Amino acid sequence: MKAVVTRVREASVEIAGEVHGAIDQGFLVLLGVGPEDDEETCDRLAEKVAHVRVFSDEAGKMNLSIDQVGGAFLVISQFTLYADLKKRRPGFSHAAKPELAEPLYKRFMADLRAKGFSVEHGEFGADMKVASVNDGPVTLLFDTDNL
Repeated sequence: MKAVVTRVREASVEIAGEVHGAIDQGFLVLLGVGPEDDEETCDRLAEKVAHVRVFSDEAGKMNLSIDQVGGAFLVISQFTLYADLKKRRPGFSHAAKPELAEPLYKRFMADLRAKGFSVEHGEFGADMKVASVNDGPVTLLFDTDNL
């Protein structure tokens, strides 16, 4: 699995002209699922993302995790994280098929909710408009092949 995690002051997702999910301070997570991913991979990624310390403490150091600042998550499915960019037109055959990707996308969000977080989300496979006010900016790339 791959996740692009951006620290935000606010973020939202719009589907068919209507806001589907919105958060204030927290993480915007663009989540991609690969064909070799499974529940264990998903759980490991959720654990890492939930505990990364990139929010500023009283001294201005990135030392606090999202739960310590009362942040929320906005999770968006993003198969394009697995794009093959060798040619001018990206190929997406390295992304998991929807029958694997969608349940793991939902499990990732369920893992975060089980940890007590508020989780907003897009709609799997939908055409979405995502807006964010990045904070920092702080953007991290998580790849379970490297965790």
